[in-house]
Amino acid sequence: MYRSRPHGNLDDSALSFLSSVYDDHNLLYYDIIGSQAHVVMLYEVGILSKNELKKILKSTTSLLNEASLLKEFGNSSSEDIHELVESAIIKMTDIESGGKMHTARSRNDQVVLDMRMKVRDDINNICQNLIILISSIIKRAEENMDSIMPMYTHLQHAQLGVFSHYLLSYAYSLIRDFDRFYELYDRVNCSPLGACAIGGSSINIDRERVSSMLGFSGLIYNSIDATSSRDSLIEFASNSLICMLNLCRVSEDLILWSTSEFGFLSLDDRFSSSSSVMPQKKNPDPLEIIRGKTGLANGIFQSISSIMKGLPSGYSRDLQEIKPSLWKMSSLLQDSLLITDGIIKTFNVNKKRMYEISSESYAISLDIAEQLIKKKNISFRSSHKLVGGLVDCAVKKGNISLNKLSIDDLSQVLTNTDFLNYGITPNDLYVLIKDVTPENSINYRITKGSPNKQEQLEMLLFLNRKIDEYQKKCKLRIDSLRDKISELGFTVEKHIDDPS
Repeated sequence: MYRSRPHGNLDDSALSFLSSVYDDHNLLYYDIIGSQAHVVMLYEVGILSKNELKKILKSTTSLLNEASLLKEFGNSSSEDIHELVESAIIKMTDIESGGKMHTARSRNDQVVLDMRMKVRDDINNICQNLIILISSIIKRAEENMDSIMPMYTHLQHAQLGVFSHYLLSYAYSLIRDFDRFYELYDRVNCSPLGACAIGGSSINIDRERVSSMLGFSGLIYNSIDATSSRDSLIEFASNSLICMLNLCRVSEDLILWSTSEFGFLSLDDRFSSSSSVMPQKKNPDPLEIIRGKTGLANGIFQSISSIMKGLPSGYSRDLQEIKPSLWKMSSLLQDSLLITDGIIKTFNVNKKRMYEISSESYAISLDIAEQLIKKKNISFRSSHKLVGGLVDCAVKKGNISLNKLSIDDLSQVLTNTDFLNYGITPNDLYVLIKDVTPENSINYRITKGSPNKQEQLEMLLFLNRKIDEYQKKCKLRIDSLRDKISELGFTVEKHIDDPS
């Protein structure tokens, strides 16, 4: 259709190689409403007659209501969705009317327009899904403030904590994901239309009017920037990858904790798979798929970045390959958020198992060391050495817990480490160790953000306030955009129904 200079048709294999029609199906809706706004503006500035406008708008409305018409009227040799829609409109009207639809625009600014409208909707959906997931995490955290469990570094017992502390750490990570997407929306929500191919148009169009009709907050002002830049779309991919990495960490934790070796929780049957041969198996397949999709997300981000590397200013056809990667990234993130929410809502926590492991763990060691510092006024390194000796003794006696060491054991440790000279008696040590129970281990922590109950309540208060704030902000943004698109629809209907 666009072959004004080249003669004849594209070679079939070349057309198949160039065409992005299949990958563009996600842009059909946006391409049509973008065209509606553009032609309304063309009418308002005197480029289209009332009759020409009505013909085009009727055709676009038909395509919106019945996309299958594209197969009937569309040109099978179309290279992309923009050409397919335009060729369909021309066949449904005529070349004199429909042929004016593309006045003062190019596929170069048109494709960026469509992508930005799609991505801003995806951002709103992702933000809503993040709010839902964070809310579910907060609810489960409120239920597990007293679920004492080991915390890990290097996958080894580190300190004792509570399950709510882990859950709230996920919520904080996802809050930052929300912030990244929410702030990105303003950078995405700018209209490139009217930049034309790269240098604007000699026709006096109204870029601001189209931008307003489509719910954009402003223009990408510079025409080269408008058609060449994809930084905000790369930022969308980057934000999506970061969010997937956060979901991957959640998934890995839940996979480990649901094993027989840990036994801290069990996944609901609705989010578990079975083995084809081993009848006892209950596999965390959805979590493993999230972990796998995170690798895919990383590959997509690298792919998009590589496509952009070395491109000159101005549109190059390489940019076409970004679209399917972006839609894949967006889809896998939204699916992963929904699945993670379902898993968080339904898993069962084995508080008894968590407490049993905590009671036997050497993760209480740092608490004992700090109590020694406070009560005996010794240096941290000295305390560290003494408690290390206690653990070494307990390990040699069969990995018994520290509170099962006898007075004789404690006396031997004090002798071996030269700590009798510090005025610390075996009985002092015995009483101190007995006092550092799992519950007291948590209660002793007084630093901000630690797992003690008061700090958990502070975090819950903060996160609940954040979620309330985010819900209101999201609703305002979504409602505002919906109102603008609805207003465009009313404008289209008014022009179609106008008898003049």
